[in-house]
Amino acid sequence: MTQRTKSAAELLVECLEAQGTDRIFTVPGESFLAVLDALHGQSGIETVICRQEGGAAFMACADGAMSAAGDALRPGIAFVTRGPGATNASIGVHVAMQDSQPMILFVGDVARPCRDREGFQEINFEAFFGPIAKWAARIDDPARVPEYIARAYSVAISGRPGPVVLALPEDMLCDPVSADLAPRPLAVRPTQAVCPDAMQALFAMIADAASPIAIIGGAGWNTKARLGFQQFAERIGLPVATAFRRQDAIDPNSSVYAGNLGYGPNPKLIERVKNADLVLTVGARLGEATTDGYEVPSLEHPDQLLIHIHPDPDEIGRVYRTDLGIACSVDEFAEAASLWEDASIIPFDAGAEANAQWREWATHTPSQTPPSLDMAACVTAMREALPDDSIICNGAGNFAGWWHRYWRYAGYPSQLAPTAGAMGYGVPASVAAALRYTDRTVVAVAGDGDFLMNGQELATAAQYGVNLIVLVVDNGAYGTIRMHQEREYPGRVSGTGLSNPDFAMLGASFGGWSATATTTQEFVSALNEAKNREGLRLIHMKIDVEQLAASGATISGLRSKPS
Repeated sequence: MTQRTKSAAELLVECLEAQGTDRIFTVPGESFLAVLDALHGQSGIETVICRQEGGAAFMACADGAMSAAGDALRPGIAFVTRGPGATNASIGVHVAMQDSQPMILFVGDVARPCRDREGFQEINFEAFFGPIAKWAARIDDPARVPEYIARAYSVAISGRPGPVVLALPEDMLCDPVSADLAPRPLAVRPTQAVCPDAMQALFAMIADAASPIAIIGGAGWNTKARLGFQQFAERIGLPVATAFRRQDAIDPNSSVYAGNLGYGPNPKLIERVKNADLVLTVGARLGEATTDGYEVPSLEHPDQLLIHIHPDPDEIGRVYRTDLGIACSVDEFAEAASLWEDASIIPFDAGAEANAQWREWATHTPSQTPPSLDMAACVTAMREALPDDSIICNGAGNFAGWWHRYWRYAGYPSQLAPTAGAMGYGVPASVAAALRYTDRTVVAVAGDGDFLMNGQELATAAQYGVNLIVLVVDNGAYGTIRMHQEREYPGRVSGTGLSNPDFAMLGASFGGWSATATTTQEFVSALNEAKNREGLRLIHMKIDVEQLAASGATISGLRSKPS
């Protein structure tokens, strides 16, 4: 009797479904046609066809990040082809690593007999992706597909979440395997309970502190961590700052929220961190952006104690000298802290004080001579027009600073933005968000340079009929680089000017509704019309390059300072 068989590609798709995958993002390639065929007619997994592999990888990054709001962390999934496809997608792998986002990138590869001959588009993917992924491997034996898939899911969600890359030789995908070969069980994220003795030591340090502050958000953060830590901090009056682009880690309505660290933060918050005698860091890596170049706090932080809670023990003490390190799940820690009773801690007044300073900083005060299109006023108008739980997605650039300062990231998740500072993230991330949260308002915010790095994914948005508002902030320059240029080489503009298309016409060409705004009132009117429509909507916001950042920096102001 002939043994029943199936292809390795069919087995792979079964494994994906068994692990809970319901959506993949892909740019098709001939190297994994067998997988595309196995997905044909398969109702459990939606295949989202993208227009460039960088966009597909960013969508997978965002999809994995959003899973933290659900009951179970799961990686976002992308499929790309070898060579050019994989190198295009590598930007997403890098972002997923630096942002601690779970994702798995599957790369169709050359056939096994062609390996190591520099075959068509061949790359050694283990070597290429190894430094920027948690694990990079190649599946040569079709019988081991369930093993590799189960391990990939486990690695992506365990400890500090991150990316996994699996290369799939195209001939291996066509090999027959036994029909009885079954997927491995669903990967479950292990929870690392907090040590009671460590908690006792932590609360003793807090009780001895005079001016503590917490910095939160990052690896392993989820809804449970958000709620538990907020309850704990409010109970003792602990000021809470969020790490760079982790502003949805706490409800902005919390009485102890002190604002966000990163680029362009409240100067009073910077001073508060510098003057703190105890810094409690939960989930964050204390990376370069959050700490303003490892200065806030400083690496050695004399006269300042540092407590670091992180799910990956290798992160504790890796860069910063740590006085107390606790390797555990941050949600388990937050829940334990919210329930911990310690009568020795006298509630601090600093939480309310820090919150008042943040509210003053984050409230727009119109100037006597505002610019024609006042970005601060526009973000304020957005807060009045759009739901509190709107999801804001952005890439990199000074334009994002207005949302960092004036928007309230009330929902969870509600901020999809790369801490790695990658341009072109906003539009793909917003497509993933709009597909995942069909009942919430999703807004992509992009600068003119940022938008054209992945604006092609508007075609994906249109193809799948997602509800999406896109704001393109056009100042005719790579604004962040121009700002640094004016500071270092004032008046010597080189390589930063841009000649742009009519972005409103571009949006309309994808079948969307669009408008152009050159004044604040034009923007408010366009936004009010956009919010009452469905589908793809794009507003082209034309601003002067002088309006550089939410901190109030201008080019002329930078020129007046010594270089």
